[in-house]
Amino acid sequence: MPTKKKQQKAEKPVRRPASDLFAGYEEFLSDLKTRIRSSQIKAALSVNREMIELYWEIGKGIVERQEKAGWGNAVLDRLSKDLIHTFPEIKGFSRANLYRMRAFYLAYRNQSEFVAQLVRQIPWGHNLIVFEKLKDPAEREWYMQNTIEYGWSRAVLVHQIETKLYQRQAKAEKTTNFELTLPPPQSDLVQQTLKDPYIFDFLTLGKEAHERDLERALVDKIRDFLLELGAGFAFMGSQYHLEVGGQDFYIDLLFYHHRLRCMVVIDLKMRDFEPSDAGQMSFYLSALDDLVRHPEDRPSVGIILCKGKNQTVAEYTLRDLNKPIGVARYHTTDELPPDLARALPSPDELERVLNETEETLLDQEIDESHK
Repeated sequence: MPTKKKQQKAEKPVRRPASDLFAGYEEFLSDLKTRIRSSQIKAALSVNREMIELYWEIGKGIVERQEKAGWGNAVLDRLSKDLIHTFPEIKGFSRANLYRMRAFYLAYRNQSEFVAQLVRQIPWGHNLIVFEKLKDPAEREWYMQNTIEYGWSRAVLVHQIETKLYQRQAKAEKTTNFELTLPPPQSDLVQQTLKDPYIFDFLTLGKEAHERDLERALVDKIRDFLLELGAGFAFMGSQYHLEVGGQDFYIDLLFYHHRLRCMVVIDLKMRDFEPSDAGQMSFYLSALDDLVRHPEDRPSVGIILCKGKNQTVAEYTLRDLNKPIGVARYHTTDELPPDLARALPSPDELERVLNETEETLLDQEIDESHK
């Protein structure tokens, strides 16, 4: 009996997983996202530069015609109405804004080309804050540079100006040994991060508060504290535990600074600086560098925050130490602001009101008893 040949079935193509079909897709997508975001940023910056350039030219035109033709400020009313009528879809041509454009041009027309480039790199709202709140050219330039470098929002820029960051960071006499203990590039960067004093205006601490109370308050307000510390700080923990020689030690506050590529220890003292504080900080830094620091990180930096300091004592203390340490003061809101204090009644006035109230209540009780 003849055998039947088995019909060979055509082999079905093996379906490869989607991951094989789109090998490298995630990397491709990530690259596209980066390019799109970069394009968006460039487009936004380009639009901003064009707008700032336009506002500059409008301000320049107004000033030149006022100076040459004797136009008064009344022309701003007419110009505003005509521009709004012609370009109803474009905002920014109000009389107030035209006046700002005029003031903007006057503020910078005699400045260097470098400053002219700075003003074109920050938004109009930031420019308004800088030239309306600040008069010193060097201070204006400093805030514009930092706005560009750190991407400050308008709210952050206002906060930095109101807390006098320029004076505290750029001009303050800083007590550190960073130049002696760190190589030039890093020492300059670390020096720039230090302020004196630090302003903790978001805290209210009584006179009997202790260092742990200050630490807890700062941790509770960590977002405000990070803002005051400056750009680049990441919070690693409070009462950070170190075990050395079988003993337990706790660092008040520990941060990592992304730009400096190092850990930053903050030791809090609710008193004036004492030389022994530097010895304690030096110990913390040695232990951190040996037990915690990543091989690629730079040496850890210490900042001793205290209520006050004797400049000479602090300088002598830090001079021969081989660990990078800075000493800075801090201010907390432990008193009412002067404006608020003046608006509130004095203790004598409060006592008089309370006495009058007590007498009134007593009279009312007597009247009730006679009814």
